[in-house]
Amino acid sequence: MINYLNERQGLWSWLSTRDHKRIAVLYMIAVTFFFFVGGLAASLIRIELITPNGELLTADGYNRAFTLHGVIMVWFFLIPSIPSVFGNFLVPIMIGARDMAFPRLNLFSWYLLVGGGLFTLLALLLGGVDTGWTFYTPLSTMFSNGHVVAVICGVFITGFSSIFTGINIIATVHTLRAPGMTWMRLPLFIWAMYATSIILVLATPVLAVTLLLVAAEHLFHIGVFDPALGGDPLLFQHLFWFYSHPAVYIMILPAMGVMSELVTAAAHKRIFGYTFVAWSSVAIALIGFLVWGHHMFVAGQSMYASLFFSLLSFLVSIPSAIKAYNWTATLYKSDLVINAPFLFALTFIGLFLVGGTTGLFLALLAADLHAHDTYFVVAHFHYIMVGAAVAGYFGALHFWWPKMTGRLYSALWGKITAVLVFCGFNLTFFPQFLLGYLGMPRRSHLYSPDFQFLNVLSSAGASILALAYLLPFFYLLGSLRYGARAPMNPWEAAGLEWRIPSPPPEHNFAGPVTVDFEAYDYAPGADRGPL
Repeated sequence: MINYLNERQGLWSWLSTRDHKRIAVLYMIAVTFFFFVGGLAASLIRIELITPNGELLTADGYNRAFTLHGVIMVWFFLIPSIPSVFGNFLVPIMIGARDMAFPRLNLFSWYLLVGGGLFTLLALLLGGVDTGWTFYTPLSTMFSNGHVVAVICGVFITGFSSIFTGINIIATVHTLRAPGMTWMRLPLFIWAMYATSIILVLATPVLAVTLLLVAAEHLFHIGVFDPALGGDPLLFQHLFWFYSHPAVYIMILPAMGVMSELVTAAAHKRIFGYTFVAWSSVAIALIGFLVWGHHMFVAGQSMYASLFFSLLSFLVSIPSAIKAYNWTATLYKSDLVINAPFLFALTFIGLFLVGGTTGLFLALLAADLHAHDTYFVVAHFHYIMVGAAVAGYFGALHFWWPKMTGRLYSALWGKITAVLVFCGFNLTFFPQFLLGYLGMPRRSHLYSPDFQFLNVLSSAGASILALAYLLPFFYLLGSLRYGARAPMNPWEAAGLEWRIPSPPPEHNFAGPVTVDFEAYDYAPGADRGPL
């Protein structure tokens, strides 16, 4: 049976493909490129902060470096990584479909991501932008150079890629489920992708319109956000964070879906509280639209509004806690298999709990007044958006790599990488909690010599983390040539994707699929053989 990798070998066959699996591979190549570009900018930042006096970069150069890092990592890696790569590859297979609902739109979404990303990167490298990834006004409209408009245009273009991906996933889940694949039989990864897609479709247009208004104000001096022109800079923050806090869940919800798959496969048990875990994804998506104001406690908004947003910020932690509790309960008294995907799952859970708990500190008005403009926020943000989200991406990569490629990688190197990610990340960012508590301000390349020791620790951890992120590039690519052939189900996992050949055939299934089993059926004697 011809598989999707060997159907045709020409470059044009890839660039014109409508096969969701090939498009997923194209997305993987693109987001990997952007990941390393953003990581290189982060390396410059950490090298700069080894000493307190700014010996590598000027103040303007530092601002441009962390803007480059933020823009590339947020919009061109973290947001599209799991939905566009693993969502594309797995959603049709997991629900028993032959492809996505809109194959041509799927490919067009990839072109939008690559085109918008390269345009943005070119603008960032040639002219540079010093506003940070948030483009706060009036800095972005009054004082920054003209390249901010080019960067905004690139992000605007890429937003349509996110919207189209979300529409495609929603339509696919609604219309192409195999007979018998009811909502309560869907894998939890599908629930997470569905909830993420709702956010993509509803929130991204708000960001797009906001960025267009910033560009219009910059070019034509229309008074929207600039107080000198009669505008309101606080309005920009309301609009920006109305998108960007739900965007936090665009980055983390897919990784949560991955965790549900990894934990059940390692424990060989049906997940504890399936219904609660499934609906918690929807609850996170919906409540996530109501908490944007906790980013603005020090921006001048009403005290009563801040109290309301503080309460809702505590509320949104409840469905996240449900997931963490149920993953832990699933592992209880299970016959665990310790492999690389499971170690990445443990890494995710540990880092997510630290990031989530410190988020509750920032949801307290009194605590946020002290910590808001310090490195405490930087550490909290990275524990969620980099530590947990990237651990989820790497966990997915190691879990489904044999299915995607038909090859096995080195199990030992996978475990070493997971341990290095956990150790390197904590050494990098935990000292930043201490720096923030002590009062070191963020967004500055100069700091008091009293903070140097903790910054050196953070930069040393960043070198370990960089090594951990680089290692899979070598042993995963090496497995394509030297790896043993992967069996159909190397993890003895449940789910439709593990009942077809590795790599999957061109149209996924040899014939129509009927689902007559529950999700995560690990009962003795359950049929997990070929369809």
